[in-house]
Amino acid sequence: MSLTHQILTRMPRQLIAGLAVPLALALAGCVVGPNYAGPPAVVPKAIEAPAFQRAGDASNAAPQARWWTVLNDPELDSLIEAALAASPDAAAAQARVRQARAGLRQQKAALLPTTSTTALALGSQGLTTVLTGPVPGGGALDLYSVGFDATWELDLFGGQARAVEGARAQAKAYQDDLEGAEVSLTADVAQAYVELRDDQQQLALSQRNAEIEAKMLDLTQRRRAGGAASDLDVERLNTQLQNTRANLAPLSAEIVAQLNRLAVLTAQAPGALDAQLQTPAQPPAPPEKIAVGDPGALLRQRPDVRAAERRLAQQNALIGQRTADLFPKVSILGDVGFMSTDPTHLLDGGSLTYAGAPVLQWSPFDFGRVRAKIGQARAERDVAEASYRKTVLEALEDAETSLARYARQRDSVISLERVKASADRAAALENLRVQGGTAALTDMLDVESRRVEADLGVEQAKARLTLDFIALQKSLGLGWRPS
Repeated sequence: MSLTHQILTRMPRQLIAGLAVPLALALAGCVVGPNYAGPPAVVPKAIEAPAFQRAGDASNAAPQARWWTVLNDPELDSLIEAALAASPDAAAAQARVRQARAGLRQQKAALLPTTSTTALALGSQGLTTVLTGPVPGGGALDLYSVGFDATWELDLFGGQARAVEGARAQAKAYQDDLEGAEVSLTADVAQAYVELRDDQQQLALSQRNAEIEAKMLDLTQRRRAGGAASDLDVERLNTQLQNTRANLAPLSAEIVAQLNRLAVLTAQAPGALDAQLQTPAQPPAPPEKIAVGDPGALLRQRPDVRAAERRLAQQNALIGQRTADLFPKVSILGDVGFMSTDPTHLLDGGSLTYAGAPVLQWSPFDFGRVRAKIGQARAERDVAEASYRKTVLEALEDAETSLARYARQRDSVISLERVKASADRAAALENLRVQGGTAALTDMLDVESRRVEADLGVEQAKARLTLDFIALQKSLGLGWRPS
């Protein structure tokens, strides 16, 4: 016969019945407070629309989560992967997720009994009592005891269940925050990389323009010496050259800043990527056709919207948790053990001791304070609901604005490419005139300078288009890795 069976068979029936009643109440307990019915509907017509209002010719097919791969730049791919693996921001967000999950486990554990075991071996000498005086045998007494005790607060009204519900929602919100950090991180790396490549191209073209203007100034100075040009012509070209050269230093400084930014985003010391990225390259270009999905998919994709919804669920559960404080709390206390002066008879039936009782706790005169906490929880739920509505509206605004900017920038690139084509034709015609002896070399250099300026405008517009593409992907909530 097992020890547990011995204990149960020797307990009085009254004690077992007394413990069974509150246990039955626990099993039949209710859960107070409002059940979460999901987030409120926000501009349902816009959310249920099959496409964004400003989608233009963009496809409403599901966009690619790893959006940066469509830019076809292996260097950018490696930088983003390095950032996702080592960024301190991502590491901090991951730690908050682990913290929230540990809190959820703690709340679940609160539904179970709290238990402990004790063991005692007491030896004494010269004991006396008030009634009998010295203990026979010289006052020597040995006492041995082993026991097990438990305390279990019954969740009769669901307060602890609501606490678990809220902790689960909080843990999911922190997971969504982590994914939001990844969205921002991938966009930040891509933006810094494109700006670096754009700055490198601008610096190269500006240096080319400075060389052309220096040649024009030199030729004009010679013409002035021969009486074919004025001092005004020389000073005009000199001013233009100095302005061009003045722009080279800020561009060089901006290149260093973007190199440092990329190093820090990938958890490296500033300067660590200088050798890897110092060779100029063209900024990556977005694809001709892009997919953006629809407004409903936007809400499912954006981590900030999902996090706001989970925090609303968390605050809703808090109302039930506070409401449960209005009702009595019932706990079961139990202690079972063996006590004997002889260790060889410690586990005999006559050494069995036990105690158990339900304990009722209720503070009926504290209702004012409890109801105030319930009111506070309801207000916090309303704040969370308003925050959710705002997050949804801002997400829609962000996406629609990004779509409009991307479309307009594409038009700008097309217009500037026409300007560049015209400048190329002008340079070719002017070159023919110089070869035919009908135009001066200074005229040719002036046309070439304008062609370089047209190249600079196109390159800047293309880089801006890629940056707008990155902003669009961020507004769609893309870039996070599914957990």
